[in-house]
Amino acid sequence: MRTYKIAAIPGDGIGTEVVSAGIEVLNALAMRDGNFEFSFDHFDWGGELYKKTGRMMPEDGRDQIRDHDAILFGSAGHPEIPDHITLWGLRLNICQPFDQYANVRPTRILPGIKSPLRGVTEKELDWVIIRENSEGEYAGVGGRVHQGSPLEAATDVAMFTRPGVERIIRFGFKLAQSRPAKHLTVVTKSNAQRHAMVMWDEIAAEVAKEFPGVTWDKMLVDAMTVRMVMQPESLDTIVATNLHADILSDLAAALAGSLGIAPTANLNPERNFPSMFEPIHGSAFDITGKGVANPIGTFWTAVMMCEHLGENDAANRLMKAVERVTADERFHTPDLGGKARTADVTAAVIDAIQGENA
Repeated sequence: MRTYKIAAIPGDGIGTEVVSAGIEVLNALAMRDGNFEFSFDHFDWGGELYKKTGRMMPEDGRDQIRDHDAILFGSAGHPEIPDHITLWGLRLNICQPFDQYANVRPTRILPGIKSPLRGVTEKELDWVIIRENSEGEYAGVGGRVHQGSPLEAATDVAMFTRPGVERIIRFGFKLAQSRPAKHLTVVTKSNAQRHAMVMWDEIAAEVAKEFPGVTWDKMLVDAMTVRMVMQPESLDTIVATNLHADILSDLAAALAGSLGIAPTANLNPERNFPSMFEPIHGSAFDITGKGVANPIGTFWTAVMMCEHLGENDAANRLMKAVERVTADERFHTPDLGGKARTADVTAAVIDAIQGENA
């Protein structure tokens, strides 16, 4: 019996609700498979811990989770704490030191879910967005001086390194190579950002030579938003900087029907550190405790975690269960225009796993 040690970090807001649902589904999946099991360690880090201790996670937090096989993360964000404290104190405090430099966000229209784009179906919208996750605009380089005075100034420096750009571009080409379309779109803004983004473009052209079987093109980030809306069928695999992909992936999730269904994997491809898996949607305090959070994003995230662990049969089984449930409007939560509750969707997915979903 294979046992996978998972660090469960619900975080804030609806993170506690969807991670709990995710654990239920993963345990049901393991039981259905019969060849592996999960061992979950729970870490109650986040805003409430910060209010008590002044830290979003303990000083030795990373040491506590370093030897886990994967991390299942909920969300970071608390209405009583500035967002930059919650983000840098928890999520980025794990992602960056653990060198989870490849943030992978698949987007497609699941059965039963309608895109706000007229007449667009899964065939026209099936993307994977790869976000550079370790440097760029979120490198954390900068500062403030003369705070509160008329001379106050602040800087945030977008830091791009050749190794950092090379590895994410190469990751993008490799992923594109594995998909049927074998096409990569490199997002840039080199017309205005004439130093770092020009280097980004040059490195993309260099790395492309290693992948003669992959076609590729380049898009300015502002034009990319138009293309995503007007020509979704022209896109497949997309690679972009930390900031650009952060924004574009939220747009992508909305175009696919809801932020509530969108998954994320924060990968350390070399597996020197555990990778972290999280839904995109954030803490959503406006619906916290109401029992209506959409857990589909967490379940799809769990699919990606199973793939990362090498349990591909289980991953396929879970994805089929998710698709069977989304196809039934009875299990659409309010973000999808329905009335289902988190528990309803969770139970339905477990039933699909245990039932005829062979």
